[in-house]
Amino acid sequence: MSRLKDLYNDEIVAAMTKKFGYKNVMEVPKLDKIVINMGVGEAKENAKVLEGAVKDMETITGQKAVLTKAKGSVANFKIREGMAIGCKTTLRGEKMYEFLDRLVNLALPRVRDFRGVNPNAFDGRGNYALGIKEQIIFPEIEYDKVDKVRGMDIIFVTTAKTDEEARELLRLFNMPFAK
Repeated sequence: MSRLKDLYNDEIVAAMTKKFGYKNVMEVPKLDKIVINMGVGEAKENAKVLEGAVKDMETITGQKAVLTKAKGSVANFKIREGMAIGCKTTLRGEKMYEFLDRLVNLALPRVRDFRGVNPNAFDGRGNYALGIKEQIIFPEIEYDKVDKVRGMDIIFVTTAKTDEEARELLRLFNMPFAK
């Protein structure tokens, strides 16, 4: 079982209950899922580019990636409805905690000039969005085998009602927020 899952069960519940005064343990916010999304704009010209992105994402998450398709046609971008333009993965349970652990302790410290993640990237409903500029910060990715450096969006979906609760929850998971 993951270290973070154990940490959540005991220390985080106690700290959150103390800070926000919950009457019931079921009120304490939890991390519901982590969604990782990679938009691949070049996929419209070259389908092989998308295969590389899918392979990288599957290596990082340890789970199969799903292709995302364009919802509508955009003439300026030369995109037609139904075209594959990216990939995403939704992590839950054990894989979610394992990914969060690797992100916080291994990947983020490898970012150049890292001063912490933006503490204001909450959506008002207790979810947090984090953008990463290059997939090579993850130790699973071999730099020599990368065809192109790509970024990705990582969204942390929590059961928190407010941004303050979600920020505290992620802070207790050791998320390095900028001061």
